[in-house]
Amino acid sequence: MASPIFWEESRRAQSLVQERAELARLVGRWRELSSRAEELRLLWELAVEEGDESVAPEIEDGVRKLRHSLAEFQLKVILSGPHDKKNAIVSIHPGAGGTESQDWAQMLTRMYLRWAERQEFKAEVVDLLPGEEAGIKSATIEVSGEYAYGYLKGEAGVHRLVRISPFDASRRRHTSFASVSVIPEVEEVEVVVKDEDLRIDVFRSSGPGGQGVNTADSAVRISHLPSGIVVQCQNERSQLRNRDTALRILRARLYQVYEKKQREELAELTGEKKEIAFGSQIRSYTFHPYQLIKDHRTGLEVGNVEAVMEGEIDPFIQAYLLSGKSA
Repeated sequence: MASPIFWEESRRAQSLVQERAELARLVGRWRELSSRAEELRLLWELAVEEGDESVAPEIEDGVRKLRHSLAEFQLKVILSGPHDKKNAIVSIHPGAGGTESQDWAQMLTRMYLRWAERQEFKAEVVDLLPGEEAGIKSATIEVSGEYAYGYLKGEAGVHRLVRISPFDASRRRHTSFASVSVIPEVEEVEVVVKDEDLRIDVFRSSGPGGQGVNTADSAVRISHLPSGIVVQCQNERSQLRNRDTALRILRARLYQVYEKKQREELAELTGEKKEIAFGSQIRSYTFHPYQLIKDHRTGLEVGNVEAVMEGEIDPFIQAYLLSGKSA
């Protein structure tokens, strides 16, 4: 960094400076945890030598806190991919099954919004297409916060629900599917989008109606002509803000496609694309005849269904990251 030639390519230099700062933070944190472990070891040795059992609760509490800190540190080390620190764009689509699957897609959308709230991340629904009777036909959420993509990337895939249907008068058990896609939000410089490659349409926002319905043509749909990718945003009353959001999502999706072509890393970014049907699920949510949520990749099972649907999905996220499947 002291060399004059280091700064000749300013963008590369800034990237290296940021990388160095992050590595320095990791090393500093490791030294801090090592020091805490050494202090606990010395305290234990001194207590054993003097036969002093009064410090046992202090040592046990210190070990418990150290284990928790080490687990958090381990996750930060694992989340060292080129996109892990970035914001995430989460898209949710129901599978076949009409109202049943659309309702399940809405339940998953709420689950991720509640999870983001627990993490103190900013989560914004930038596009939502309601179903005719209930649920949603699609939803796109922007999740902003450090390591948002790193934490959420393991959620990509097909999610399966088994329950007694609230829409079935005969109270029969139904199986529903919904797919979740997760991509990192990329910087504008990473993907160049030419104006001549875009078709931008404006339209009136759709929704259930009511006093706050937007009657202006503020919703924006952007079509990228060379790739055929179409994105839309309608959550803001400002057409300009909707356009900016749609462009961010378009850049992220284009980057996803380009990486697949260049490095064949699409599976790492968004999870493998599978049919939204039986046998392709990454996780099953069983509400009836018993309550159990099982991740089929890690084998983790959680019986507290209500807590998971309220956003407590950290055990699944951590198990996936620690399993090494995200590498």
